Amino acid sequence: MSVDYLLHESSVGYAVFSVRMQADTVGARLKEVQDAHTDLARFGKMVQLVSFAPFQGASQALENANDVSEGIMSDYLRTVLESNLPKAGKKDKNKVTVGVSDKNLAGSIKAGFPGIECETGETSELAGDLLRGLRLHAEKLLKSLQTGDVSRAQLGLGHAYSRAKVKFSVQKNDNHIIQAIATLDHLEKAVNTFSMRVREWYSWHFPELIRIVGENHKYARCALFIGDKRQLSEDSLHDLAKLVDDDESVARAIIEAARVSMGQDISETDMENVMMFARRTVSLADYRKSLSGYLVAKMGIVAPNLAALIGETVGARLISHAGSLTNLAKYPASTVQILGAEKALFRALKTKGNTPKYGLIYHSSFIGRAGTKNKGRISRFLANKASIASRIDNFSMQPTRVFGEALKGQVEERLRFYAEGINPTKNADAMVSPSNEG
Repeated sequence: MSVDYLLHESSVGYAVFSVRMQADTVGARLKEVQDAHTDLARFGKMVQLVSFAPFQGASQALENANDVSEGIMSDYLRTVLESNLPKAGKKDKNKVTVGVSDKNLAGSIKAGFPGIECETGETSELAGDLLRGLRLHAEKLLKSLQTGDVSRAQLGLGHAYSRAKVKFSVQKNDNHIIQAIATLDHLEKAVNTFSMRVREWYSWHFPELIRIVGENHKYARCALFIGDKRQLSEDSLHDLAKLVDDDESVARAIIEAARVSMGQDISETDMENVMMFARRTVSLADYRKSLSGYLVAKMGIVAPNLAALIGETVGARLISHAGSLTNLAKYPASTVQILGAEKALFRALKTKGNTPKYGLIYHSSFIGRAGTKNKGRISRFLANKASIASRIDNFSMQPTRVFGEALKGQVEERLRFYAEGINPTKNADAMVSPSNEG
């Protein structure tokens, strides 16, 4: 299909060009034709500027850039097209064909102007070649611009556009959740590794402590408190008991074991390094606990309903794996169900085996509570509710947990239905109360 006009949207404004010469579909791939698009002298004979409508300022440029990115035809663009394109009938033979770079914007233009047919680089190779040539030579073809105007406008608009995207919602920024859950995962591994190293290192001095205090975090705190076992006495009983959940019997067993310990004495320098490492391990464990509290608070602001339904940690992992809360809200429930099990899914498709029933949502307590034959059913139901919760969180203006609590109640009822046969509440009835509160 031939192209009559070209729409060039740039950082400086909108330009409409008429197409004077164009190759046919068969000859479009010839080297001579392709070279013509890169040569300004030859390309200048193929198109002619009809009108150039510059933006009146940075704010108008940013507003139109946002509209173009979302495939929306702004009022300013509508005015430009109405002023410079010929009036066309609705019949196919009378329609005017316009080449547009963005396919979503092309759809909006077609919807707004029934007499205009739009072609993009995906639908027409001729339109794609002409639009590429136009982008390459636009600065020279727009006579009212000076050298460097387009590049400076692109730089300023790029910074403004990025700044607007980053500052879109400071409170509901899910980037911090993604970073927090990733940091928490790294800390989990690091604290466990370091705690094991503290146990192994300090055991040369006090090997009996491992049998009395089994938990890694408590062991590191006890080792840091005790230091040289020879200095441990009855006076330390009360302070030592605080480190083992106020269990005085455990604290007394530690003191008695220190008196008859078979461990070797170590030098002051060695003990200083062991204590320094134990101190760092304890501080990392404390930070992990603090970061976990931060994640809970942040999920309460960004995705309170998802957190209420499936838990803060699992909800944060879903958001992180999807890339953002918006991406998660766009996913269908079937995708949410197997999110995190992509390798198993593609392996099953390749080998024609059974596809996975769940991905990250397996870590939810609901899956563990379900019977073996009902795990697939409850994971599908839970993914459905998680998808609803993420959409509510993404599009609601005020954070609230009422919908998440109601969805959680529905999952509880479904579990009871599978176990005892008690009919669950209908979805319409379950949502009445949260809707009134929200």
